[in-house]
Amino acid sequence: MDEHFKMNEERIIVSKENDCKLLDIPVPIFICAPMVRYSKLPFRKLVKQYGCDLTYTPMIYASCFLASEKCRNVEFTTEQGDNPIVQFAAKTPVEFADAAELVYSQSRGIDLNCGCPKRDVRSGGFGSQLLDSPELIADIVRQTRARISNPEYSISVKIRIQYPLEKTISLCQQIEKAGATHISIHGRTRDMRNEMPDYEAISLVKSSIQIPVYANGGIKNYEEALSVAHKTKVDGIMVADALLSNPALFGGHLSTPKQCIRDWLEIEANKGISFESFHQHLIFMVRSCLPKAQRIFFNELTSTLAVKDFLSDILLS
Repeated sequence: MDEHFKMNEERIIVSKENDCKLLDIPVPIFICAPMVRYSKLPFRKLVKQYGCDLTYTPMIYASCFLASEKCRNVEFTTEQGDNPIVQFAAKTPVEFADAAELVYSQSRGIDLNCGCPKRDVRSGGFGSQLLDSPELIADIVRQTRARISNPEYSISVKIRIQYPLEKTISLCQQIEKAGATHISIHGRTRDMRNEMPDYEAISLVKSSIQIPVYANGGIKNYEEALSVAHKTKVDGIMVADALLSNPALFGGHLSTPKQCIRDWLEIEANKGISFESFHQHLIFMVRSCLPKAQRIFFNELTSTLAVKDFLSDILLS
């Protein structure tokens, strides 16, 4: 796609329609994955300026969300035009459905986390631990769909693959039958870490069900996103860590452009982001363009003013 790249500050420097036409595939949905601490409203706002079509909130424990107004205020903020999918960790149909009703008017859908591999999440019976209980997952979807019958409201599940692959296919068919809108599939098992995702497995699952499938795992740039879409024939491409390093990835940028950093500064000025979040996102964004000594210095800054002064002097001048 090199002919599409331009040395300027445009937010979108590719033509997704033309690129997908060359590959003879429909244009997939480009999705910001649910990321603990990171996929909150300000970051969702940023990636949407760079070609992201659909965003998820971080995972929220449904039981906490239901029990605590403080949790609701802290964990889920939105605004007009945001319209995310809210991801919950839940292990009972009642919890998930109750949480869905609370966010129904402020979101486009809800998602059941059945993919998180972290030990503390699994030990509580959440995340990828649910993969051992396919009937429960299907029941959670079924009862929630019975509670929220609006077909325009998305009820989805995010999973990881399992071997033998028949387990994953059977699970996805049960989820589809229960009334799910779509399924997101991470191409690694819950015990895999840095291994290459199994895109062939995702492709096989896609061919086994009728509802949309989103592919997740290992995608580092725009061209890889298109390559995975071509290999798997999925309906959507979901990216997590690579979007932290480069929020402009879906716009075709190979690294975070200066304009993206300026956009983040503007969002901070308007939204009053906590310093920790504001700084941490910038640490991810500038990591590839600073020498080691400057990275260390930048990472140790302790105020918003100091961060802005550094960026003005070093990167944005």
